[in-house]
Amino acid sequence: MMRMFVEPESVYLYRDFVDFRKAINGLSALVELELDISPKDGALFVFCNKAKNKLKILYWDRTGFALWQKRLEKARFKWPSQHACETLELNEQQLNWLLSGYDVIGHSPVSYRAVS
Repeated sequence: MMRMFVEPESVYLYRDFVDFRKAINGLSALVELELDISPKDGALFVFCNKAKNKLKILYWDRTGFALWQKRLEKARFKWPSQHACETLELNEQQLNWLLSGYDVIGHSPVSYRAVS
């Protein structure tokens, strides 16, 4: 397996869909202005298109920005667009699951009230 990152400090998944005409400048501006996070802090920022068949990952590697893209030919990414938070923090294992097609958020917790 190709390793594209070296120990990311954190992984942020941007919940809303993004216009994939945006490249490094547009995505880094979105991170800075909408998420209020410095795009140069060593984190990975993951974006998805509306069709859920493409992902872009933006990161700063100490020498400049890098942009990685993955396109699925037949399937769709399990994207948590209905989640309440604007951005979600993932661990490296969850990122690998997402890239492999798994649901990284899982089911919502269910709580029951006891009947007296």
